[in-house]
Amino acid sequence: MPSTSKHQDLFSSRRAVEVLEPSPAASPVIFASPHSGRDYPGELLRNSRLDRHALRQSEDSYVDLLFDEAPRFGAPLLRALFPRAFVDVNRARDELDPRMFSDDVPKHADTRSSRVIAGLGVIPRIVADGQDIYARKLYYFDAKRRLSACYDPYHAALHRLIDAARDRFGVAVVIDCHSMPSAGGAPFRAGEPRIDFVLGDRFGSSCDPAIVAETEDALRSFGYQVARNAPYAGGYVASSYGRPREGVHVLQIEINRALYLDERRIARTNGFEALRRDMTALIERLVSSHGEGLSVPQAAE
Repeated sequence: MPSTSKHQDLFSSRRAVEVLEPSPAASPVIFASPHSGRDYPGELLRNSRLDRHALRQSEDSYVDLLFDEAPRFGAPLLRALFPRAFVDVNRARDELDPRMFSDDVPKHADTRSSRVIAGLGVIPRIVADGQDIYARKLYYFDAKRRLSACYDPYHAALHRLIDAARDRFGVAVVIDCHSMPSAGGAPFRAGEPRIDFVLGDRFGSSCDPAIVAETEDALRSFGYQVARNAPYAGGYVASSYGRPREGVHVLQIEINRALYLDERRIARTNGFEALRRDMTALIERLVSSHGEGLSVPQAAE
C-alpha cells in the first residue's frame, strides 16, 4: 500500500526498469540502456530548480529506441525507465555527495570519488551542462528511497540477465549503450573527422578484444568514425561487471548525438531512422557471433 506521507513520492509504485526479453535467448549478448529513462517522477520535478527540459540534458535521449530490435534477434534489452537526473545506475551505490544532504550520509559512503566531486554521483547534484538540480538540500532518507526504488531493481535485472547468459552459454556479453554530446565527438586535432562512436573497454580490462574489434569493424563498415577509450573509457558498469576471465564482458558504446538528435530541442532528427537501421544491423552481427572464440571460464582444480 502506498504511503500517505506528503513527503513521499509514489515513484516506488511505478515500474523502474523494463526488460524486453527474446523468446528464446539465442546469444550471450545483452543490450542495456541505463540513461535513456523518460519517466520523470513528481518528486524530482517538485524539488528541482530546473524545468523538465533542463533536466533532460542529462539523458541519453532515445538510445533505448535505437536498440529495441534486440529481442527479435534473440538478445534481451534492459532499459531504465527513470531519468538519470533522479538516479544514475552507472555509479557505485555509495557514491554520495554530502554537499547535497542536510543530514549525514553513512560513513562507508564514497564521498571523494572523482564523479562525486564533479557533482555526478549516484544521486546527481548537477545536470550535464553544470546547472544545480536542487534549490535546497535533500535528506539522506530521500537517497535511500531512490536507491531502493530504482538503483536496486536495475542492477538486480542486470545480474539476472548475466547469470542466465552464463548458465546457458558459459559467457555473458553486455553492450552498455550510451550517447555523448556532439562536443564530445569533436576532432582531437584540426582537420580530423568527427568521432561518431567511442568504444570503452576500460583499456582492455572489461571486454575481450575480439568483441571490441568486431564492433569497431561493423561500425566502420557502416561508414562511421570510431575511437576507443577516449574520451570515454567506460563507467561503473564496465569497471565492476566486466570480468573477462570470469566470462563476463562489458563494452560501453557512446553514440554522438549529432547523428540523430537535435540537442537543443531534445528531438529526434531525420537521421534517427538511418542510425536505428545501422544499430539493428550491429545487433544482428553481434548476436549471430554467439560469443564464438570467447573462452569459457574453467573451474579451479
